[in-house]
Amino acid sequence: MDLIVWAHDLADSLLAEPLPRRWVHSCGVQERARSIAPILGDDARLLEAAAVLHDIGYSPRLVDTGFHPLDGARFLRSVEHADERIVRLVAHHSCALLEADERGLRDELAAEFELEEPHLVDALLFCDMTTTPDGAPTNPTDRVAEIVGRYGPDSVVGRFIRRAEPEIQAASDRVQRRLAATVGADQPM
Repeated sequence: MDLIVWAHDLADSLLAEPLPRRWVHSCGVQERARSIAPILGDDARLLEAAAVLHDIGYSPRLVDTGFHPLDGARFLRSVEHADERIVRLVAHHSCALLEADERGLRDELAAEFELEEPHLVDALLFCDMTTTPDGAPTNPTDRVAEIVGRYGPDSVVGRFIRRAEPEIQAASDRVQRRLAATVGADQPM
């Protein structure tokens, strides 16, 4: 089965009914990943698959630790036997180590899942942090503010996302520079 079809169908089966808004967000993140494919080369399809799968750990069927990157990655590895690179991207998406630290799970996450290549980690973070919960495009500053507003500034997520904000912005800047360089390279002289 095609990688993208498999990933999309799996995420749909886990999110669409119990968490429709999370499913719409995941589809938006997938679309964003597709839009940055020119900077990803041979990894474009891998990133698109990880993008649609990144939040499957929120599915009530998968919740174990309550930390969605870890729960989703474990499911992908042990049940779906997914490509290890996709598993690592899901495990570490959007500064997951910082949130794991807030939850007392940093050592567990770091020991169990290696980080993926930095340009792909940046790309998935960019896709997630430039997509609203309703799947629409946004910017990292507004996305962080939305997350803090939704969860509260003193929640685990609120504390983590504010700690992660400098890296979210830096990763977004790196992706934007790569996109600009690709667009510039495509222009006729």
